[in-house]
Formats: sequence, C-alpha cells, structure tokens
Amino acid sequence: MPGFAAAAQPWHDAFSLVGAASATLVGLLFVAASVGSSLFNRDRQPAFRAFVSSSVVHFSCVLAAGLIGMVPTQSWLLGGLLIGGDGLFGLGYGVLVIVSMRRHGITTNIGWDDRLLYALVPVGGHLAMVAAAVLLLMQAPAGFAVLAVAIAVLLFAGIRNAWDITAWSVLARGK
Repeated sequence: MPGFAAAAQPWHDAFSLVGAASATLVGLLFVAASVGSSLFNRDRQPAFRAFVSSSVVHFSCVLAAGLIGMVPTQSWLLGGLLIGGDGLFGLGYGVLVIVSMRRHGITTNIGWDDRLLYALVPVGGHLAMVAAAVLLLMQAPAGFAVLAVAIAVLLFAGIRNAWDITAWSVLARGK
C-alpha cells in the first residue's frame, strides 16, 4: 500500500488549484468587507459573522484541505487526522452559524437560497470532509475523491456567497 503522499499525488494539481483559488477569494472577501465596512455596524454584527466571517472560514478550510493534500507525509494517520480536524472545525463553525442565525432572527429575514448556501450546504461540505477523513484513516485512496467533492462544494458555495455579499454591499451603499 502506497503512503499518503504517493496516494495523494494524482490529486496534487487539484489541491494546488483549489488552495490558490480559496486563498485568493479570502483576499477578495477582505476587500469586499472593507468596501462595505460602513454597512456593518454594531446592529449588523451577527449578520456580518453569519455571512462574511463564515465565508472566510469555509474558504480557509478549503485552503487547509488543499495544503494538507500536498503534505509530503507517508502517514495515512496524520493525513486523515489533519483532514478530519479541518472538517470538524468547519462543521463546528457551520453549526454555530446556524444557531446564531436562528438566535438573532436572521433566518426569518433571508430567502431559502441564502439559508441553504450560507448554512446547510457548507455543513454538508464539512460533513463530506469528515467522511473523507474516515476513508483516509482506513487507507482508502477513494478518500481523496470524497475530499475533492467536499472542497468543490465548499468552494462553489463560497464563490456564490462572496458574490452575494459583494452585490449586497454595493446595492446597500447606493441606498
């Protein structure tokens, strides 16, 4: 059985690409947050955390998964634990976002698409990442395919959410 790094090798370019994309998108979110900074006052702090901060966390988890996938370790245990930790962190944060959105009444003020793509889809992506970790801990190379699906889900939801945040900031500034 090949080591973790050898099994991850066919995925190297994919991990590199999504890592670079997620890092770039985190930077762009910082720009969007700066442009809309006057819109995020104390009253909108829960919304800022639910939308902007959670998008940064999900992109950061994609970046971390990409970096972990390129770690030159032979240890399936280390690779699986790192991916599992990344997935559990994102999952925990996603659950906190859902709880916060409900507590602050945000879910009643947004459409179903926002509830789905800011909360439920990222939680599903992080659950898939945890499933990938379990497969990797079992030394199953299919774990890399599940990980690719997980990071694709998180990346695409994050791209949509970053666009939504940017569009909202521009439209809200015009009011």
